[in-house]
Amino acid sequence: MSDIYHLIDRIERLLAESMRLPLSAYLVINEDDFLDVIDQMRTAIPQQIRDGERLQRERERIVAQAEEEAERVVLMARDEAGGLVADHEVSLAAKAHADAILENAQREAEVLKADANEYARAVLGSLDGQLHAVEDQISNLLITVRNGLETLTQGREAHPEEDPVLAQEG
Repeated sequence: MSDIYHLIDRIERLLAESMRLPLSAYLVINEDDFLDVIDQMRTAIPQQIRDGERLQRERERIVAQAEEEAERVVLMARDEAGGLVADHEVSLAAKAHADAILENAQREAEVLKADANEYARAVLGSLDGQLHAVEDQISNLLITVRNGLETLTQGREAHPEEDPVLAQEG
């Protein structure tokens, strides 16, 4: 592009250096110099246009590439956001499920504890009843043993000759 500007500057110099016709707006110019600059412009302009078109294509390619990259980044961000939302939803569902399991376990533990307490009460009540029955039997046995001892003691006193222990002492 600087070649074109240089050639334009040369044309301006040629015009400035040209002779003016008196009392007119016309200039006397050197035709060969002007034609030489015009030929150089014909050569330079297509090259500048090609360079400009190449730069324009490169710019469009870079813009398209940037747009594709931006779209890819947006899609990745959406996927990641969707994944985070899904992870969050899974996390919330897992927490709710865990809370429900814990609540059920606590209810079951309370029921089992109540059942265990009731069973222990029943066993202890049964054991208490059995111990009272054994206690009554022991009391009856004690009464029987004491009555038997009393009967034997009274019988010895009444018949000391029949008692082998007293007979040896005598």
